[in-house]
Amino acid sequence: MQKTQGSEAVPIAGQRSGLSASARAWAAFEGGRDPYFPLVSIYIFMPYVATVLIGDAVKGQAIIAAYALLGGLIAALTAPLLGAAADRLGRRFPPLFVLSLLFAPLVFSLWWAKPDGSGLSVPTILVITLFISLVFTYGEVFHNSLLPYAARTSLDASSMSGAGLALGNVVSVAALVFVLWAFALPGKVNWAFVPKVPLFGLAVGSSETSRIAAPISALLFVLGAIPLFLFSQDAPRRDAGILAAIGGGARDLLALVKSVRQHRDAAIYLGSRMLFSDAQIALITFSGIYAAGVMHWHVLEMTAFGILMSSFAALGGLFASKLDRVLGPKRALQVEIIGTIAGIVALLSVSPAGMRFVFAADPGAAPLWNGPVFTRLPEIVFLAIGGVVAVCNTAIFASGRTFLTHLTPPGQSGAFFGLYALSSTATVWLGPLAVQTAVTTFHSQQAGNVAIAILLALGLVPLSLVRDPARHRT
Repeated sequence: MQKTQGSEAVPIAGQRSGLSASARAWAAFEGGRDPYFPLVSIYIFMPYVATVLIGDAVKGQAIIAAYALLGGLIAALTAPLLGAAADRLGRRFPPLFVLSLLFAPLVFSLWWAKPDGSGLSVPTILVITLFISLVFTYGEVFHNSLLPYAARTSLDASSMSGAGLALGNVVSVAALVFVLWAFALPGKVNWAFVPKVPLFGLAVGSSETSRIAAPISALLFVLGAIPLFLFSQDAPRRDAGILAAIGGGARDLLALVKSVRQHRDAAIYLGSRMLFSDAQIALITFSGIYAAGVMHWHVLEMTAFGILMSSFAALGGLFASKLDRVLGPKRALQVEIIGTIAGIVALLSVSPAGMRFVFAADPGAAPLWNGPVFTRLPEIVFLAIGGVVAVCNTAIFASGRTFLTHLTPPGQSGAFFGLYALSSTATVWLGPLAVQTAVTTFHSQQAGNVAIAILLALGLVPLSLVRDPARHRT
């Protein structure tokens, strides 16, 4: 672990163009951590839990939402305080190292979620995933707060965040492609470049081809974490103890909340973000379970679905950049939220039987093409609409961050981005609660998506009251 010489990124004479080794190591940590979501949380493992272990996609979504709600409540009570205390704690490596030692084994342990009941029980699996989500959130707090210290140059400071996100998407897509090639396609297609049977002797009958997503995710995390501790630059050492740091962090957090009251537009915007950000997170969390339950897809289809949606999500950042320049970030954000709502509503009518009020699918009709997956028109329509949702939902993250820079007073970006982070954790329980309530009440996965669309719409209302300072000056 390297000691830092300061907290600001400064150019170093004679340094090559491109990110420094410290910045690349910081981005590598995110690149190894992020694949947990598509591999385990969204597309492969959790849909397997809902459809196979629980045996009922609707019931499974409701149960998983209940545990996500509990995890969200715990995160809401602890993560903001932990983030406020991070600066007073000083070095980030020690807590990140401890959290890494917890995260990798917990994720790997999900391999023993056997369908015959001889391994982990469903309640045990859900408790483990709850702890994983908390460790992930806490690790994200410390890793994000390390960014200005890991930056060695001005290029690092401006590019590290995007590099980490891009690397996370690239590694996620690569991991999903590997799972598709190595475990999902073998035995399903007679292609020369695809193995005849799943690699490593994994058995389809015992769902090992689905459960392997957890060990792969754990391995990728370890590979991404090693460079951080070897090559990245840590924050400076502080003398504050843990209790003193938490107490001081609580006071800092209270001061941040009080300061935002002096800025009407920023306060309204952060309030609106609490609603639409919760809806975004719920949409990402339950999209895989929804697809598996409604379209009756299994590991092959879900892996391919994950690859396509992750690719569309990567396009969302480019779409947001273009829309921000053309419309301004506020108008872009409104368009992106409306586009996400429209996509969710359209998905409600799609099923293997067709698209309600548009077309009906004949089960005996010839496939559209001779392939292993997505050969029916309803599947193609579901993918197309899902792609639109993925692009718009990802663009909301990008435009939302840009819009805050328009609302932030000069010299107070740190304080306001602290509140920005707080707004995404203080009510993180709201999305899972809405989904759980809707699914349980109406016994329908579609009802969960309706709840998400309503949360997005509720966030859109106060957003319309926020004045864009840049447009006002113009």
